[in-house]
Amino acid sequence: DGAPNATSNSTGVSFDNMRLYTAAKVHENITVEFNTERSIGNDALDTDHRIRVLDAVAKFSFKGFDLWAGRFLPPSDRSNLDGPFYLNNYDFPIVQAYPAIFAGRDNGVAIMKEYAGGKFKWSYGLFEGRTNSTNANTNPDQGDNLLHAARVTYNFWDPEPGYYTTSSYYGAKDVLAVAFVYQREADGAGTSTTAGDFTGWNVDVLMEKKLQNGGVVNLEGAYYDYDLDDKTDLSLTQGEGYLLLGSYLIPKQIGWGKVQPYVRYQHFARAISTTSGNRTRTEGGVNYIIDGQNAKISVLYFSDRNGSNADSKNTFRIGLQFQL
Repeated sequence: DGAPNATSNSTGVSFDNMRLYTAAKVHENITVEFNTERSIGNDALDTDHRIRVLDAVAKFSFKGFDLWAGRFLPPSDRSNLDGPFYLNNYDFPIVQAYPAIFAGRDNGVAIMKEYAGGKFKWSYGLFEGRTNSTNANTNPDQGDNLLHAARVTYNFWDPEPGYYTTSSYYGAKDVLAVAFVYQREADGAGTSTTAGDFTGWNVDVLMEKKLQNGGVVNLEGAYYDYDLDDKTDLSLTQGEGYLLLGSYLIPKQIGWGKVQPYVRYQHFARAISTTSGNRTRTEGGVNYIIDGQNAKISVLYFSDRNGSNADSKNTFRIGLQFQL
């Protein structure tokens, strides 16, 4: 019952993302990265057909530390650092609700360091945060405070080098990673007349193990807590949520690739929101892995109940993902 008349099924085709990535090493210790995105899932609302800046960042390396400055993903949860294309399923999680100006990004500076090739790593940054609001009357941060963001990760098995993450290595390594994230901005929630502090934190865990038969077991979970000082905010949500995901990559090659069935459960208990009550999504699907995250096809079905008194919306989707 997803059609405009609310009495029949809705069917359609969407082109969700098109991105162009560029990077260049301009000095032995300096790399510049510039990425764009054309989100074209709803052309009817995109009247100017803009190509937006996704990342524009200068990366400096010195004495074992990395310093990034520009627009990029702040230290946050694994799903956000995965981005939409390195998850272990097709859709981005509904329980991920950290503030951002576009696609999880913000303008700022961050410093990071890793040890033992990525066995342990941390990152901390300062970002513009809520001051990116274009309407001064709805911007609670009239004092122009910065958003503080930090993430620490420890890998018990194989290390995971680098700032960005992925949620599946398809057997290339065994991973047992635990991470903690904390974000805070004074007067980062509410409105200009009823401002409150934004505080968000989460714990995420990834376990992936290659079995003797060549199959790969993957278990992932995350817990989120968002606090708005009990202020009503149209762009943020107060509450807590979690996700659980399990998948198994079948070792037998079938045609071009391998089959990976998965299940995922998400629950968001909203304390203050324009939509009252909880949101729950139960999902099952099959990924056809042709070339890791560079080429895969996903077939999935999920039931989404958004609000305590709402009816469930059931969706069947076929998604295709290709990267160069």
